[in-house]
Amino acid sequence: PTGSHKPNTAVAQAYYNAVEGITKLTTETGAGQWGASLAMACALVGITCEVWQVRASYDAKPYRRYQMEAYGSVCHPSPSDLTEAGRAMLEKDPDTTGSLGMAISEAVEVAAKDPNAHYSLGSVLNHVMLHQSVIGQEVLAQLKEFGEEQADVVFGCAGGGSNLGGLSFPLIGQNLREGTTTRVVACEPAAAPSLTRGEYRYDFGDVAGLTPLIKMHTLGHDFVPSPIHAGGLRYHGMSPMVSHAVNLGLMGAVAVEQDDTFAAGLEFARAEGIVPAPESTHAIAAALDYVRTEAKDGEVVVIGVSGNGVLDLPAYENYL
Repeated sequence: PTGSHKPNTAVAQAYYNAVEGITKLTTETGAGQWGASLAMACALVGITCEVWQVRASYDAKPYRRYQMEAYGSVCHPSPSDLTEAGRAMLEKDPDTTGSLGMAISEAVEVAAKDPNAHYSLGSVLNHVMLHQSVIGQEVLAQLKEFGEEQADVVFGCAGGGSNLGGLSFPLIGQNLREGTTTRVVACEPAAAPSLTRGEYRYDFGDVAGLTPLIKMHTLGHDFVPSPIHAGGLRYHGMSPMVSHAVNLGLMGAVAVEQDDTFAAGLEFARAEGIVPAPESTHAIAAALDYVRTEAKDGEVVVIGVSGNGVLDLPAYENYL
């Protein structure tokens, strides 16, 4: 109902926090898909939600904020002057466009000071990968329904890793258990290329260093990506589980330029009738390039379309 895969984990996290007696969740969001999903989930279970949205997306995508507010949540631009972390970031760079790492710092700080609040993360962490694995499980069921033994290549967009992990892990499991040969390709933005150019090491998940150290592919927790339209992929690091899979050679990665993603998104919309989210267009662009240059006749190619772009139309207009 919110336009993406994010409710798969938002509903679970809101429900279990409510059962525990928590009355408020704080979180960050990039493009706003996660913030809107958690806002909806919190409304369903009767708790409040406070969201810090990366400044670049807060300004460029006001309809995501309106969506969160329609569900009863509060959304702030990040960095803000509401937290110690935010004020420090603004003092360092008053004109910063923000980052997911900055927004995480603010949301964590607020939750840590409120005994009735928890911080909720929509990507990166293991429990999120578990919730999102329903995507890959559905893919396996659909392949079987259409008489296919396996997918040959799977393309998924990669920011923090939740969509990619959810899509690919069940198929990687099938490879390991049954000997299938599905190839998985993580498709990340060239502006935030943690898998293709980052280091595999321990790093903080946020700018202020409030989170535990996580072993992941990272560009450095103080990395501030350019304000690309795919706000949900503007993260300095990658899920530890996805990073481990890449490190083991269980999946590959490519970086995609923004103009190529929008060209692919428009082609997809005109062929399929679905306007994909800017994040999803990274997978579409990489898949189109593969089909046109490498694929053999009869190959089964799966594209993970993680969200719709109905509230991202100003970004398409800028490209057009």
